[in-house]
Amino acid sequence: MTDAAVHEALGRSLLAVELDAGQLARLAAAMSQRSLREGEVLVPEGIADDCLYVVASGVLGVVKGHGAADAITLSTILPGGVAGELSFLDSSKRYASLVALAETRVLGLTRGALEAFIDTEPQLLYRVMRGIVRIVHEVQRRLSVQNAELTNYLYKTHGRY
Repeated sequence: MTDAAVHEALGRSLLAVELDAGQLARLAAAMSQRSLREGEVLVPEGIADDCLYVVASGVLGVVKGHGAADAITLSTILPGGVAGELSFLDSSKRYASLVALAETRVLGLTRGALEAFIDTEPQLLYRVMRGIVRIVHEVQRRLSVQNAELTNYLYKTHGRY
């Protein structure tokens, strides 16, 4: 990807919403790029990974039990979406695999690359962390809505399908 394409892809994400053009360029320079074929696993379930991913193009699936007959796609992440924010923060093992559902390009930011900004770019680091909190908040909001919808459905149907 060209620098302009990387900046555009990163700029579409909630991760970079508060960054000015210079900060966006410096963050983009700290990120790696990876191309995935359809069906290729970016990060397998059960692995601890210190990388945060921004989908630049394509579709990334969050798949529980990838490769098994009963695998289930829990969510899909479109361009501008971010994956791996919780593992990035706390080094926890992935609950599900990240799998390309089409030809996909991702930008990766390691914890170490972000921590390198502590002394030189504290405002960039602060704004990226605010972006990560915004992303986690959006995930929590979506889960709360789904929980309310499921509870409402069960209440109305008395638990019958």
